[in-house]
Amino acid sequence: MFIIIGLGNPGREYQNTRHNVGYLTVDAIADAYGIDILEKKHKALIGKGVIDGRKVILVKPLTYMNLSGESVREMADYYKIDPQTKILVIYDDTSMPVGQLRIRKKGSAGGHNGIKSIISHVGDVFPRIKIGIGEKPKGYDLADYVLGHFTDDEKKILNESAKKAAAAVRLILDGEIDEAMNEYNRKEKQGESE
Repeated sequence: MFIIIGLGNPGREYQNTRHNVGYLTVDAIADAYGIDILEKKHKALIGKGVIDGRKVILVKPLTYMNLSGESVREMADYYKIDPQTKILVIYDDTSMPVGQLRIRKKGSAGGHNGIKSIISHVGDVFPRIKIGIGEKPKGYDLADYVLGHFTDDEKKILNESAKKAAAAVRLILDGEIDEAMNEYNRKEKQGESE
């Protein structure tokens, strides 16, 4: 059993905001593998399914970003899983260009309140996929920026990033996190396309 958690805030007003890129990515993974995320359990919306023969639970915590760790802890305890090997968290990062991926085996919160909450509940040992949402423009309040919406062009980039994240998830599920890091942590040059 592997738990894949996309961070975000519940509620219509937060739908498709920068801070909800984790939700958007988990939804894309759910679509790709025919998993319905409808069940309310463990302070989250969850969907159980199979990716490449491995049982997974896709999770969208309903606790709001700053309390995400409550849901993650509850799931880790309930399913008796090791966060270091059986949890993957997907979330937004303002230090990278829109759509860029960065996969890490573990690490600090880097100022992200959802990750701070998870670390306080399970430690900093879990693997994660960070998805760039672009730097906050000068003069903007960080909260206003991350709760703002993507442009149409950014949405197209993020759709591609979600597909890449889904492919990275497959590698991580197969125990190939180093390969996933080598493949997806590359910075794309301006104008480069695959």
